[in-house]
Amino acid sequence: MVFRGTVTDAPDFDPSADAETLYNAMKGIGSDKEAILDLVTSRSNAQRQEITAAYKSNFGQDLIEDLKYELTGKFERLIVSLMRTPAYHDAKEIHDAVKGAGTNERCLIEVLASRTNTQIHAMVAAYKDAYGRDIEEDIIADTSGHFKKMLIVLLQGTRDESGVVDADLVEQDAQDLYAAGEEQWGTDEAKFIMILGNRSVTHLHMVFDAYEKIAEVSIEDSIKSELSGDFERLMLAVVQCIRSVPMFFAKRLYWSMKGLGTADNTLIRIMISRSEIDMLDIRECFRLRYEKSLYNMIMDDTSGDYKRTLLSLCGGDDDLAGEFFPEAAQIAYKMWELSAMTKVQLRPTVRPASGFDPAADAQALRKAMKGFGTDEDAIIDIVAHRSNAQRQEIRQAFKSLLGRNLMKDLKSELSKNLERLIIGLMLTPAEFDAKMMRKAMEGAGTDEHALIEILVTRSNEEIHAMNAAYKDAYKKSLEEAIQSDTSGHFCRILVSLVQGGREEGPADLERANADAQELADACNADSDDMEMKFMSILCTRSFPHLRRVFQEFVRCTNKDIEQIIKKEMSGDVKNAFYAIVRSVKNQPSYFADRLYKAMKGLGTDDRALIRIMVSRSEIDLFNIRKEFKETHDASLHEFIQGDTSGDYRKTLLVLCGGED
Repeated sequence: MVFRGTVTDAPDFDPSADAETLYNAMKGIGSDKEAILDLVTSRSNAQRQEITAAYKSNFGQDLIEDLKYELTGKFERLIVSLMRTPAYHDAKEIHDAVKGAGTNERCLIEVLASRTNTQIHAMVAAYKDAYGRDIEEDIIADTSGHFKKMLIVLLQGTRDESGVVDADLVEQDAQDLYAAGEEQWGTDEAKFIMILGNRSVTHLHMVFDAYEKIAEVSIEDSIKSELSGDFERLMLAVVQCIRSVPMFFAKRLYWSMKGLGTADNTLIRIMISRSEIDMLDIRECFRLRYEKSLYNMIMDDTSGDYKRTLLSLCGGDDDLAGEFFPEAAQIAYKMWELSAMTKVQLRPTVRPASGFDPAADAQALRKAMKGFGTDEDAIIDIVAHRSNAQRQEIRQAFKSLLGRNLMKDLKSELSKNLERLIIGLMLTPAEFDAKMMRKAMEGAGTDEHALIEILVTRSNEEIHAMNAAYKDAYKKSLEEAIQSDTSGHFCRILVSLVQGGREEGPADLERANADAQELADACNADSDDMEMKFMSILCTRSFPHLRRVFQEFVRCTNKDIEQIIKKEMSGDVKNAFYAIVRSVKNQPSYFADRLYKAMKGLGTDDRALIRIMVSRSEIDLFNIRKEFKETHDASLHEFIQGDTSGDYRKTLLVLCGGED
C-alpha cells in the first residue's frame, strides 16, 4: 500500500530530547502550547509512542496524564488523541460511541466501513485490553436489526484481500443483488450484507459496474430506494469506501464543518486517523468535490491552537496547487464514467389528476374568485394538483363557459409571489420560459444566471417552442433581445444556445477523444481563442457525448474541466460554461444547487425559486429533491418551510410533493 499521508517520520529523531522538550513545555506556571503542538504534529505515531516511553523512563511520569492536566478543551482532545496508537484511538472512539444512553451510529459507520482487516483486528484487541470487554458484545447490546448484522460482519475483518477476481462470480453477485432489491417487492437484506461485507474491493468495483448495466441505476440509487435509516447509511458508506476511501472521508470532513457549529469529534477523528495514510488524497478529493480546499475550510471553521494543530495535520493548501494527485484524477475520471453510465429515471412531483373535469374546475375557480374576498385555498388546491396540459384545458373551459379570461381574473384576485407562482403554473411551459427570459432582461439590470439556467437546461424542442412563444408575446425575436442585452463572448454563447441546435444522440468515442484533445490544446491558447473553442464544443455536442469528452479530458490533462473553467475564465462566460458542465454531469444536482442559492442567507430570490419549482415540477423535481437532501443534509421541503410564508409557501410545498 502506498501511504500518502501528510505526517511522516521526523528525521534525526531523538525520543529522549523530545520527551525533555515536552517536559519543559509543561513545567512551571502555564504551558508552552506552541512547542507542544509543533513537536507532536511533526512526529509519526510510532515516534510518539517512543516519546511516551522515554518520558516515563526519564521523568517517572505519564505523558498523556500530564498533557490532559496542562491542556484544555478541543486542543487537549486532539493532542491526547494523537498520542494514542491508531488501534487504541479507534477502540476509544467505538467505546465512546456505544457507552451511555444514546448511540453515535455515524461514528460506528465511519470507523467500521473504512478500516482494513488488519486495522479491525488490532482495534478489537485494543478494545479488549483497554476496557476488559468484548467489542462485539457491546455493539450487539447497543444496536439492532440489519444495521447490527452488517456491523458484526464488518467487525470480523474477513473481507477478501486476495485481489483475485472471478468474472463468473462478478456476474453472479450483480444478478443476486439485482434479484435481492430492484427486481422484487421488498428487499433481501441478507444478500446485500453477505456480498458487500465480504467481497474484495477489486471484485466489488466490477460488481457495481455489472449491476449498473443490469439495473440501469447505480448501486447507490438502489440502496437509497430499497433500504432506510442507519442500515441505508451504513451500506452507502461501505459502497463509498469501496469506490474511494479518500472521497468518503472528504465528504465526512465537509459535513463536520458545514453549517452552524462544527462536529469536532468527527473532525478530530478523521484528521488523526488519516494523517499518516491518505490525507493528501483526501485533500484532493475535497477540492474536487467542494471547490474549496480542506485547509481553507478548517481555517474558516476553527480557531486558536486547535486550528493550528489541525492545519499542521492537513499539511498544506490545495487552492494554491494546480493539478490532481493521481488518486483524485482517477476519481474524477470514474465520476464522469459513472455519470455516463447511469440512466437516471426522471421523476416529477406533479402528475395529471385522475377523474379530471375541466368544466367543474373552471366553475370552482370562478366561485373562488366571485364576490367579496378570494378563496386562495380552493385556487391552490386546483392549480397545484393538475398537470400543465390539464391547466390549459381549464383555461379554455373558463373562457368557453364563462366568457372570461382566467389569467386576468387570477391577476386581479391574487397578489405578490402567490400571483406570480399561480400565473406561472397556468402558462404553457413555452410561454413561461419566454416570460422568464423577458423578465431576466427587462429593466436596468440583467439576470444573467436566469438566462444561463434556462438556455443550458432546455432541450432543442423546448428552446424552439420558447422562441416561438417569445416572438408571439413580445413581437421581436428572442435572439435579438439577447443581442441587445448582452455582449462579447457571453452574448455569443447565449446566441449559440438559443438556436436549439445541440446535437442529439450517444457519444462518439473517437470524436470524444479528438474533442477532449482540442479542449486540452485550447487551455494553452490566449483567453479569446480558448473561449471560442470551448463554445464550439460545449454549446453544440450532445450531453452524452460531452460526458465522454469531459472524462477523456481528465486523461489528457490530469485536470478536471470544472477546475479549468473556474481557474482560467471569469464572469458570465465562466458561469455559462460551468453551468453546462454541471448540467451534463448531473442536471438535478445543478437545479438543487440553484434552489439552495435562491434560499440561503438573507432574503430569497423568489424569481429563481418560482422558475425552478414551476418548470421542473412535471419533469424531475423528485430527483432534484433527492440531490438537495444529499448535498445540503436538509430537505428542500424544510428549506421552503423556513424561507417562505402564507399561501405562497403552501403552493410551493404542494409542488415540492413531500418531505425527504
